[in-house]
Parts: sequence; C-alpha cells; structure tokens
Amino acid sequence: MKSIGIDIQHAVFFAEKQYEGNQAAAVEAFEKLHNGNGEGNDFLGWLNLPSSISADLLDRINKTAARLRENCDYVVCVGIGGSYLGAKAVISALSDNFADFYGPQPKNPKVLFAGQNIGEEYTAELEKLLDGKKFGIIVISKSGTTTEPAIAFRILKELLEKQAGKDAAKDLIVAVTDEKKGALRTLATQEGYETYVIPDNVGGRFSVLTPVGLLPIACAGFNIEKLVAGAAEMEKTALRPGEDNPCEIYARMRNALYQSGKKIEILVNYNPKLHYFAEWWKQLYGESEGKDSKGIFPASVDLTTDLHSMGQWIQDGERTIFETVLSVKEPAITRRIPEDAANLDGINYLAGKRIDEVNKMAELGTQIAHVDGGVPNIKITLNKLDEHTLGQLIYFFEKACGVSGYMLGVNPFNQPGVEAYKKNMFALLEKPGYEKETEAIKAKLK
Repeated sequence: MKSIGIDIQHAVFFAEKQYEGNQAAAVEAFEKLHNGNGEGNDFLGWLNLPSSISADLLDRINKTAARLRENCDYVVCVGIGGSYLGAKAVISALSDNFADFYGPQPKNPKVLFAGQNIGEEYTAELEKLLDGKKFGIIVISKSGTTTEPAIAFRILKELLEKQAGKDAAKDLIVAVTDEKKGALRTLATQEGYETYVIPDNVGGRFSVLTPVGLLPIACAGFNIEKLVAGAAEMEKTALRPGEDNPCEIYARMRNALYQSGKKIEILVNYNPKLHYFAEWWKQLYGESEGKDSKGIFPASVDLTTDLHSMGQWIQDGERTIFETVLSVKEPAITRRIPEDAANLDGINYLAGKRIDEVNKMAELGTQIAHVDGGVPNIKITLNKLDEHTLGQLIYFFEKACGVSGYMLGVNPFNQPGVEAYKKNMFALLEKPGYEKETEAIKAKLK
C-alpha cells in the first residue's frame, strides 16, 4: 500500500526549464546505481537491502531485543552519525511526545543515546541517571576507535561491570561492528558479547535498515518487520526511472532548483515527532552531496513553532532557499478545541474543530505565503506515522539521495571532508602516531 506521495506543482514553475532538461541525467544516475559503475559503487549494499533482509535476521534481532527488554530499565545506544541518527529518528517519530518524562516500565526500557557528543556534563549526568539502575548497552562502531563512542563505551562499560558484575555485564552488551576486524570486534570476541555485523558495503548514513538501526528500534518496542516491509515496498516502487517514480521526481526537482540558484533546502515538518527525522535527513544529504565545492545545504525547521523565529527570514530573506514539506495526513489521536463562554482569547470561532484542522490550515496558509514570497515548495505527504510509512520514507530519501548525488556530479557515498577535524583533534591531543602533525599544528597556533 502506497503510504507517501510527492507534489512538485508549487516548485516546478520556479525551474521548469531545468526540470524538463534533466530527465536524461536522472536516467543515467539510475543506471549508475543499478549497474554499479558509478563512483562509490562499493557502498551500494543499501540499494536492495530491504528486500534481502532475511526473516531469520529479524527474528534474531527481536530475540536479542526481548532479552534486553526483559533485563533492563534503560538500553543505551552508543554511536555517532549514522550509528545513532536513524534509530533516534524512527524511535522519536513513533513514540509518545512526552515519553522521556515517563519512567521505564517492566519489559519496556527507555532507549537512551550516548557517544554522539563529547559533552562532559552529558556523560556525567547519564552516569548519574544509570547509577543503581538495570541497563544494557548496544555499542555501534565499525572500528571501535571512533573517539566519541569509544569514550562513552569505555565509561559505560566500566559502570555496568561495576553494578552488574563482569559475567552478567557480557550478556547485557551487544556489539554492532565489522564482521572480522577492528578493536570492537576483537573486544567482543574476547569478552563474549553477542554481535551483529555492519555490512561492508553499507555506509553509516544508509545503515538504519541494518542491525545498526533495527536493534535499538526493536528494543524500543516497535515492529521492525513492518518498517522493513515498508522500505521493501518503496524499493519496488522506485526500481525503474520514470515520471511515476517519486525518488526520480524529488531528485530531479531539487537539482533543477539548485541549478536555478536555490542553494538551501529546508525540510519542514508540522509534527513535533519528526524533528529527529530531519536530523537524520540532514546527515544523509549533507554528507552525501556536500563535496567538490558543490551541494545543496540541508536545513530544517519545526513549524508552526519556528514561524515565530525563522519565519521572517524564510518569508523575506535572500531568495536562495526552497522548502520540502513533510505533511502527515492523519494524526493517531483526535482532540477538538472546546468552547469557552467568556471567549477572552477570541478563539471560539475554532470551537469544535480538531487541532489538526487548524494545523493543516496553518500549513496551507504558510505554503501560499512562502510560494508567493518566492520560495519553491515540494510537498511529501505521509498517510500517517507508523512503521510501514517510515520504512517507505527512509528508502525514498535514500534512493533519491543516490540519484541526486550522481546527477550533481559527486560521489554520494564517500565523506572525505569528515576526516579533517579528526586529524587536527588527534594532533592537538598528541595521539601516538601523530607526532609530525602535532608539531605542525602547535607551530600554527603560536
């Protein structure tokens, strides 16, 4: 069942010539992906991933999640970038908005995240929360030496072993890592942790439908079979290029707008549950396309909240932006606005209406205002927020990203710029092996 749709009618007239002229480039990009003859072709494992995930793997993930759910009040997912954003995006989209304020329930632990920053207060306050609590760890790292998650895992492992004992702790730690090599693989083998493999041909930002994302999502209590089924359905829908392929439409439209001078894409949502989905999307597109001095800058806003902060800039600022709106047709809960006899707030004209009806009119009114103000608008409609729809949306953005990157003329599957800060940080910290770099950077700072 198709759960998402795309509408470009309020964008295409801003770049109609470019859109009509880039169809051949889109077809060529599809061919590069499916023939595996484009740059980065050793990282195309995500392309047919949804349809190739075995029932046995999903069953094993669910059993691991059930063990952690049985024995933990908290499950801490340790990872950075693609090793946490996908899981965070899905869990946030499917959870109660105020889930963080409810305590963990038996067999229903809270999934927390660590290793996505180097915040000293964050780490110390997480330790304080977990002190005396039953918790488990899912540590996600291909190498096991990435600085941020390595620091967090070392600290949390020490705390867990202290509280539960070393023997019990090994059953509460799961490593998602390389199949054969790396520090985390070595440690997991030595300690006897259960492990899952990060496929060599799937980059981190495309890994949400591997155990990297599926295990934390299952630990949070959500149906990973439905998530994968939704993605597999979109995989089938987006298999071939054509005017009815939503991934091609999106890739062509955003490239046409880029060619016409629109350098910033703002992902817009009108549902607070989609905030972290936008964070995942920003990494996917920013890391895939921002290279060779090219690329649309991915930004995001939560509306209507940010209309009272960023709305002025979007409406009247430099005309280098376009919007892609995520619109959810039907919320899971119905709530109507009551009537008030005094009507001091002047909103009795809304009495009896659903809150979502007001939200939808705000969405439509904003679209009209922004388009009139020179901001192209792409609209992606989701029937509802559930596992199946999110699976479709994840694969939709992944496939469109691969097509769009090739259309742009970059390798969508590498990230050479990410290493620059690491080299400087290692030099400043005087990491062994970086002696020359340390000497050079200290001279630069004099």
